[in-house]
Amino acid sequence: MSGHHHHHGAEGGDKRIGWAIFVNVLLTFAQIVGGIFSGSLSLIADALHNFSDAASLVIAYGARRIARRPADDAMTFGYVRAEIVAALINYTTLIVIGLYLLYEAVMRFIQPEPIEGWTVVVVAGIALAIDIITAMLTYAMSKSSMNIRAAFLHNVADALGSVGVIIAGTLILLYEWIWIDPAITLLIAGYILWQAFTEIGSSIRLLMMGTPEDLDVAQVVQDLRAVDGVQDIHHVHVWALDEGHNALEAHLVVGSSSFADMARVKKQARSLLKERHGIGHCTIEIETPEDRDDEASKVVGHEVGAGSGVETGH
Repeated sequence: MSGHHHHHGAEGGDKRIGWAIFVNVLLTFAQIVGGIFSGSLSLIADALHNFSDAASLVIAYGARRIARRPADDAMTFGYVRAEIVAALINYTTLIVIGLYLLYEAVMRFIQPEPIEGWTVVVVAGIALAIDIITAMLTYAMSKSSMNIRAAFLHNVADALGSVGVIIAGTLILLYEWIWIDPAITLLIAGYILWQAFTEIGSSIRLLMMGTPEDLDVAQVVQDLRAVDGVQDIHHVHVWALDEGHNALEAHLVVGSSSFADMARVKKQARSLLKERHGIGHCTIEIETPEDRDDEASKVVGHEVGAGSGVETGH
């Protein structure tokens, strides 16, 4: 029954993302047309960013579908990391867009152009309404998924962009401050870059098989050493399979050569890792002091073989 509910929830999420994609594509065309007719760079900037919203949602949608595929011979861990790859792509596009907008804004300061204020305000107002709808469609899912969070941040940046464009259009109407258009564009670009650089590290860390940020490896090693019967520990690797599942592999050296003792140590270690550190996927190799080789001195990670790359025999 729980599988049915999970499937139903996933389908509902897909539907929300589908609607968000649809409204964002419509909005992009409206903003580009409005930007061309009004001569507003910040409106075209907003349209470009909005197009990236739609693209980011398409990528997020595709990644969600791929991530639900079961493990197979080609992907023995399954396809869950497709969502992390999608998040990295989306943050990277945010950085590219932010840098492009910075360049365009600086060029507009050098060569100002006339702007039609009313068109800017009306189109940006419609854009803001669409941005709010998109945010409502994706907010709940963004809490539990790095992938959807990347798409959601695209949208939040765009909503702020729309607010900025409305302010720029209003000031142009009231005071004919043409310079405010590239100035607002600079602010939008700065915010986009700040958000992207803040968030991109998490997806890179996950893809690089880095230690989960909320996990203290030294404490994990200390707790494993304290398990009754464990003499030493080495070849410790800790990484995240995806956002919600952490994994560990380690070699434990035990004093006893009794199979019963080895089984007890392994069971106790697994239980400790799950309950105290939230590590559900463990590969634990039990060794006796006689099994240890000379290179097994490295507690965390593994020895790197000279000239041959990484040692794989563990």
